[in-house]
Amino acid sequence: MASHEVTDLLRAWSAGNAPAADKLFALVYEDLRRQALRQLRGERRDQTLRPTALLHEAFLRLVEQEPPVWQNRIQFFALAAQAMRRVLIDHARARGARKRAGGWQRISLDEQVAVEGPRELDLVALNAALEKLSAFDQDKARLVELRFFGGLTTEEAAQVLGVSVSTVARQWRLAKTWLYRCLERADAL
Repeated sequence: MASHEVTDLLRAWSAGNAPAADKLFALVYEDLRRQALRQLRGERRDQTLRPTALLHEAFLRLVEQEPPVWQNRIQFFALAAQAMRRVLIDHARARGARKRAGGWQRISLDEQVAVEGPRELDLVALNAALEKLSAFDQDKARLVELRFFGGLTTEEAAQVLGVSVSTVARQWRLAKTWLYRCLERADAL
């Protein structure tokens, strides 16, 4: 997929060309599907949300809102990651509400985020931790969203955030450590 082709379609969509969104979806479908697969990796086997459903729901949420002024492909995938995160959180909350016992859906926080190796955590707890992190450091919370939920590389995240790669690497280490400690404290309660 040519990056300029995606950017051209994004700009056309921003300008009100609705068919451009459909063309864009066809063009980035496989990349979004891989992103959805990453999001769902580590889910329980009885998980009812599938990668295709996740990416379709996230894309619908992007289409239904007023499209931002798209800058490039990386920005689009960052916003798609945010939409997927919201879909997953909504799904986890709905599932927890149905169970009423608080049996939240559990996902594996992969080794990119976990400081001391993979561990189980629930998506709602991760979202709560990200909201706490965002309350005092929005940049680090956004970085976690881009790297964990969006699957962006360090270089891509640096471009989206408008900072250096070394800054992203440093903030990533700090954010992982903070999240790990926050989630450990939540587990202890």
